[in-house]
Formats: sequence, structure tokens, C-alpha cells
Amino acid sequence: MAKKCWLLLGALLLILVGGAYKLIVLGSVETAPDGRQALLLKPGERDLVLKEMRGFLVAVQTILTASEQNDMKAVADAASRVGMAAARDVPPTLMAKLPLAFKKLGFDTHSRFDTLALDARQLGDADHARRQLAELMGNCVACHAAYRIRIQP
Repeated sequence: MAKKCWLLLGALLLILVGGAYKLIVLGSVETAPDGRQALLLKPGERDLVLKEMRGFLVAVQTILTASEQNDMKAVADAASRVGMAAARDVPPTLMAKLPLAFKKLGFDTHSRFDTLALDARQLGDADHARRQLAELMGNCVACHAAYRIRIQP
């Protein structure tokens, strides 16, 4: 009897670990015809991800314009709007569908915007802000090169 309990416990543990691996690491993806990973999302989830990306793009444009005008307050404000605080709005159900590498890239991007905002406030150096933005944009390029969105069937 004890042996059956241990076997059942072991099987349940494997299922739990497998499920956690699927949710945390793999996410809900498939390989797209172009070789990228297709994130399988519901229409509302897709809209949320695209809204976040548009927010990044608006911030980039604002940061470039404001830094050219040496308006470091506007640079900091724009970067702060898309920092880590913005990542808190993502529902857990969507987070579970995203692969770990995508989540890492996204959190790193939000964090870099926070760093850019902090440096803009403390250093007030427009050239430094533009260099940070250029490095940060590497995340955007990497993400778009690796992922696409597909509506979940």
C-alpha cells in the first residue's frame, strides 16, 4: 500500500513539474512557417501585447524628440510610462502563455526603460539617453525577429 502511495505521489509530482515547465518555460507557442515562434493568443491577449508594443514605440519617438530638444524631464517621463510599472498590468493567464525567453526579453525591456528614466533624471545627458535607447532597441529587434502572434484556434 505504501509503495502505491509513493508511486502515486511521484506521478502527481511529475505531472505538476511538467505542467509548471509548460506554463513557465515553454508557454503556448508553435513554430511559424517563417521559423519564428508563434505565440498562440486569444484576440484580447493579442490586443494587449500589441498595445504594449505601441506604447514602446510612442516612448521611443518621444524620447528621441525630447532628447534632441534636451528636455530630459520629457525623456524620463516617457521612459517611465513603459517601465516595469506597465508590466504589472499583464494578466497571469497571458503570462502563462508566453515562453520564458519572451518574458525575460519583455521584463528586460521594461527595466531598461526604467534605467533610462532614472539616468535622464539624474544625469541629464541627452547623448547618454540616446545611447541607452539604441541598446534597448536591440531588444525590440530581437523580439520581432524571434516571435510573432497567431490567434489561438
